[in-house]
Amino acid sequence: MKTLYLVRHCSANGQAADAELTESGFEQAEKLAAFFSGILIENIISSPFKRAQDSIKPTAKAKNLPLTIDDRLAERTLSTSDLPNWLELLEETFHNLDLKLTGGETSREATSRAIEVINEAPNNTIIVTHGNLMSLILKHFDDSIGFQEWKSLRNPDVYTITIGNDESSFEQLWKD
Repeated sequence: MKTLYLVRHCSANGQAADAELTESGFEQAEKLAAFFSGILIENIISSPFKRAQDSIKPTAKAKNLPLTIDDRLAERTLSTSDLPNWLELLEETFHNLDLKLTGGETSREATSRAIEVINEAPNNTIIVTHGNLMSLILKHFDDSIGFQEWKSLRNPDVYTITIGNDESSFEQLWKD
């Protein structure tokens, strides 16, 4: 059995790769460190985006663990074009995993790169990512996960993923 902790970053000022955490986001990052204080964590892997790294730095410091950056955990690019109806299109990508918009990646492509990280990660690892990619990872384990579940994710959010030989499960842990 392997146990992983999937974390969505704390509240941030935007969606750009260099977006900063909000004041509340920095407070949430400290709460994450407190949350993980009694949990055995041996590795931390984060998206390269600043908001993801800053969300987990207090935990890494408290656990005296290095922060490993993995580009495969970056948020999924829906499109590089300005899409006034982006929300409708995002919803469609949960039904049509191969829908590819200009300059973007499909849900299937994004899921594939993220699941590589999940499969390679050792036991007791925190994996820090973003809302869309997190929902696609969860969808990989339970196909009923979709747009509504993405909409209900919080900043931050924490799920545990347990992977065994023939089965896997996940559970939302963050209750704040």
